Amino acid sequence: MADFIKYTEQPSNHRDLEHKSIPELLAAINSEDKTVPLAVEKAMPQVEELMEAVVAQMVSGGRLFYIGAGTSGRLGIVDASECPPTFGVPQGLVIGIIAGGPDAILQAVEFAEDDTEQGWKDLQAHNINEHDVVIGLAASGTTPYVIGALAKCKDNGIPTGCIVCNPGSPVAEIADHPVEVVVGPEFVTGSTRMKSGTAQKLVLNMISTTVMIQLGRVEGNKMVNMQLSNDKLVDRGVKMLMERLKMKDYEQAKELLLKYGSVKKALESREK
Repeated sequence: MADFIKYTEQPSNHRDLEHKSIPELLAAINSEDKTVPLAVEKAMPQVEELMEAVVAQMVSGGRLFYIGAGTSGRLGIVDASECPPTFGVPQGLVIGIIAGGPDAILQAVEFAEDDTEQGWKDLQAHNINEHDVVIGLAASGTTPYVIGALAKCKDNGIPTGCIVCNPGSPVAEIADHPVEVVVGPEFVTGSTRMKSGTAQKLVLNMISTTVMIQLGRVEGNKMVNMQLSNDKLVDRGVKMLMERLKMKDYEQAKELLLKYGSVKKALESREK
């Protein structure tokens, strides 16, 4: 790793930010953000390889773990937490773990990311095993918490991947299926919550959405297994039923939906 360079820590391409007007700042940030999807596109072969491994593990009954620190860890928790309501899967099928524990979701926990042993301990608390798959999230690719966790996974025969934003990083070196989205210097030097965080979020969207489709949690392009946790989602579900079953009566469709608890189950009831 002697030639490893943290591009995420390189000086910003923009100077004298404090002297720029609001329109100038917004335009400059937007111009940087536009480069992120292109960087993700370049990493697509790596994303595809990781997805093959994730799908294989989960189709066989395994779970998906995200593990990271700071912004990266929070992004993993967001993606994991949205899987049950969006796709109707049980809690615990996709799990987000952050250095410092739940307190770190809302505020920084000092030096939590520097502990090389705690990541594996946090995974063990969920009875991690060889049927699962673990994705390390680290914009820099150097987070000790993540490196230690992935190293222990490797020792225990647990498949791993990662999403990092520097090429040739220690995290990517240890992961079985690394994804390296090289976004370059941040708008504010070193602020990886910006382009790096956006890149990780885009890849996480791909991972969770693709695996849920592969697990049969989407039909056509509809979230037929979504949880009916608010009026908006109930209304969406009713309209799905009306479309699929050629129903004209909104209230009748709503009654059917609420009786069975999901679009999927309501549709199956009509097919029997």
